[in-house]
Amino acid sequence: MQNKKVLLGAAAVVVIGIGWYAFRPELLFVNESVNESFPAVAQAQSASPQAIAEGNFRGVAHETKGVAKIFQLPDGKRVLRFTGFETSNGPDVRVLLVAASDANDNDTVKNAGYVEVGKLKGNMGDQNYDLPEGVDLNKYRAVTIWCNRFSVNFATAPLGFPSGRS
Repeated sequence: MQNKKVLLGAAAVVVIGIGWYAFRPELLFVNESVNESFPAVAQAQSASPQAIAEGNFRGVAHETKGVAKIFQLPDGKRVLRFTGFETSNGPDVRVLLVAASDANDNDTVKNAGYVEVGKLKGNMGDQNYDLPEGVDLNKYRAVTIWCNRFSVNFATAPLGFPSGRS
């Protein structure tokens, strides 16, 4: 009888450990703040970086706010910049460009196709992501905050041209 209790206790500890690892509930209460300035490379050059696309974040599965802008730097590189950004934290959260004009749900992200830009640096604050070379912004028209572990679309920002551009 005593051995059965020990085995049940050990099994319970293992199940709780696996559950904790899978869901990472502490991340719901821990914020990771980032405060990156605009890339210094762009500021050191004589030509100014140009905003070529932008959109406002809105929550899908999690309340989210902030602005996503894509800049063309003088050296030809493109940078995705979040400003005033806030969302929920979670396990294995990524930044994606989605091949759709908007990503209102999980299925749109999965079915439309996407390019992973990188791991989310923090769930709060201004941050920069270098875009992979050759990404067609006529095809990839939305930025999504995506949880890989649970295949959940936290938030999206449909991209459009800044005011004054066509």
